[in-house]
Order: sequence, then C-alpha cells, then structure tokens
Amino acid sequence: MILPNLIPAKLFGADTPSKKIQVAQIGCGRMGRSDLGNVMTQPLARVVAVCDLDTKRVVAGKQMVEDYYRSRSETDVNVKTFHDYHDILAAPEIDAVIITVPDHSHALIAIEAAIAGKHIYVQKPVTYSIAEAIGLRKAVEAKKIILQTGSQQRSERPWKSFRAASEAVRNGRIGQLQTIKIGVGLDKPSGHAPVPTPVPADFDYERWLGSAPEQPYVELRVHPQNDVEGRPGWITTEDFGLGMITNWGAHHVDIAQWAMAQELGGPLTIESHAQFMQHDAWTVHTTYHVEMVYPKNVRLILDNKFENGIRFEGDEGWVFCTRSEDEIANGDADAQMLPPLRASDKKILSPLDGNAIRWMPSKSHHGNWLESIVANKQPIAPIQQSARSLEACAAAWIGMKLKRKLAWDAATEMFVNDAAANQMRSRAARKPEYDFERVLKQVGIA
Repeated sequence: MILPNLIPAKLFGADTPSKKIQVAQIGCGRMGRSDLGNVMTQPLARVVAVCDLDTKRVVAGKQMVEDYYRSRSETDVNVKTFHDYHDILAAPEIDAVIITVPDHSHALIAIEAAIAGKHIYVQKPVTYSIAEAIGLRKAVEAKKIILQTGSQQRSERPWKSFRAASEAVRNGRIGQLQTIKIGVGLDKPSGHAPVPTPVPADFDYERWLGSAPEQPYVELRVHPQNDVEGRPGWITTEDFGLGMITNWGAHHVDIAQWAMAQELGGPLTIESHAQFMQHDAWTVHTTYHVEMVYPKNVRLILDNKFENGIRFEGDEGWVFCTRSEDEIANGDADAQMLPPLRASDKKILSPLDGNAIRWMPSKSHHGNWLESIVANKQPIAPIQQSARSLEACAAAWIGMKLKRKLAWDAATEMFVNDAAANQMRSRAARKPEYDFERVLKQVGIA
C-alpha cells in the first residue's frame, strides 16, 4: 500500500543539509538503549532527543547518543531531554519516534504519536491488549504514518534462520503444513514478596503506572534503580506485561503466521493451560501448554518443554529455526548446541526458484523502517500484521485465565459467543487521561 504525503518537505529539502530523519527515543531502559544503538548508526537517521520518566535513564540515554556522535568527530552535539512524551509529540522538528516503554503503555503513546503525525517504531508485543492493537491500527491507517513493529526476526540480520524457514514453508517445501511447535522459554518466580517502598525521587511512578490498576511502588515490578540495562520486573508482572506468551510469543507466533499465510488472519480455536506465579512479587504464568487450530487444520502448539524456536512439520518433512544459543531466553540452558536452522532434508532449504514467494528485502530491521519512511511504503513488520500476532498470543493468555476452549473469529476480531472472553479483549484505564479509546474518539477515529 502506498501512503501519500508522508515525508515533511523539510526532511529532504535543500534547506536541510543533513537530510536525515529527526528521531526521538521514548524509553531509555534496556531495550530502549538497544533501539537507540540500532537507529543512531543508520545513515538516514539523526537521534535528536530522548525521553524517560526516570531521570537516571534519560541522562544515560543522552550521554549514549552524544558519545556516539562525538566519536565520529562531531563537535556540536546536543541531544534534548524530555520527561513528558507529549512535549516530543508537540515538537514539529521531530519526524519519528521509537517507543520502547513497558507493554501496557505501548498503545496510548503510539496512538498519540500517530495522531501527531510522527512515524513510529514500537517494540513488540505491539500492544498489551487486543482492543489496543485494533485501536492503534485504526490510528495508523487514519493518519497514514509508517509504523514498524520490533519483530526483528523478519529481517535478515542478525538471524537469517526465520526468513529461510518461513519462506520454505510458504512455498510448500515440507508439503502440506500440519503442525507447528513453538517454545518461548519459561519465566520463573523472583523468590521475593511484593514489598512496597517509597517511590524514588527521580522517578515519575504515577505516569509510569499509566493505564494499569492502582498499586504501590514495588521496585521488583518496575525496573532496577541501580542498573539502566537490567531486565525489568514489569515483564513478569501481569498488570504491565502478560509473560512469555506475549513476550517471546509475539516473535515466534508472528513468524508462524507469516509462514502459513495467516499474517492477516488468526486461529479458529484456542485451548490453553498454564500455572501462574503465587505469593511472589511477579505474577505471570510459568509452565504452559497451548494448542491453536488454524485454517486448513494446521495445529500450532506452544509448550514450555519445547526448545526455544519454531518447528514446522509437514507431510513431506520438517524445518526448525531459532536464534543463536546466546540470544535465547531463560529456560533453555540445557538445550543442545545445534545449528539455528535445520531440516529433515537439505533440499528443503535449497535456493528457491524465480517464481517463489519471497519476503521483502530487509537487511536491518531499524534500517527497513527508515527506508520505508523515505520510500512511502509499508515496512516489513506493519501494524496490520503485528496486530494479528498480538491477537493470537493474547487469545492464548485469555484461554489460560478462563481455563476453557475458545473460538476466535479473525474477521470480526472477537471470540465467538463468549461474553467473558470478549470482555478480556480490553482493560479499563485507571484514569481518563490514560484511556486510548478516549483519545481516538476525541479526533474522530472510531
């Protein structure tokens, strides 16, 4: 789909010597710093601002960017810092934003960014809830901006295995696809009780809490105060993130749906079983088993006993893909050191012919986003597809909570004749100012 009038005239005009996309980073924690590193090294981009609700993190983000540009012999470097992302969205000189905040805040910030006309790179899972994913898609399409989801397994670096395996499956190399087995790792309890403590003086907990339910500050449920790159506790706290089913599930289910031509579809039925953490600071699921049936009777199975990765099984063979061993999340320490891409027959992975279905070239995921902005075209991981990946993962989580089989209608993006499940497609915002639906209604997006 070609989107008209996306690039501000000032962006590549004669009066802009650098001819770079002016980018701001929102969220300067572990993954925010990763995104910063990947974008500021791109020739098309110039990172001009950073934003975080934690003063320590915004200072560290500013220093990271300025140190990089100075290492390239630049002398006049001044990266602006912001506390409130709304000030970034109001700045006309900023063309695009990277949103790397906790999952529960993705949707509101991204929707407001789209309304402000900013192009968006947003980490996966693209949103916390199904309703948020639908709302973000509506905003992006209404405002005709470019959104790239951080589903970097779709791009060529650093892991080619996912593209090769999914292209092979899509082109019938393993015959009729029958079963997909996915491992997404295993979260373990912290071993600590949720002990409230005073909010640090340099952290705006009220805004960080955002739409999530009211609750006291517990550092283990937010992010470490003494480490800007430490793994945050919100990933393992259900009010802020749903656990491995959406954390890594958003990566692997996305590739699975891509391979079986369901990137704009979804499962027909979902049956989930899981254990949840009890009497612990963290609250997400631990062990899990999920079975989803897709069109053509393809069974997609997630189980904590599976190796982290995706195994596609057909009536003529199988192919497996994963990341390199040092990139795999918790729970796979005992996995054998095997190649990240393997198949039952080497012919399955032989070069495709000229008539084959091939994925869009994308050497760098962040680079693909920037190139798509310039070229006025959809990136490799657009909201239309990442919304569907989130829907499947969130539906699996809803099945875990309801403890019964669910039927899903991909056309309406609703559960079939199931009021309780449909109610869980969304969550009421804690305060009106954090309500994404209210924001959409204010600008006439329904």
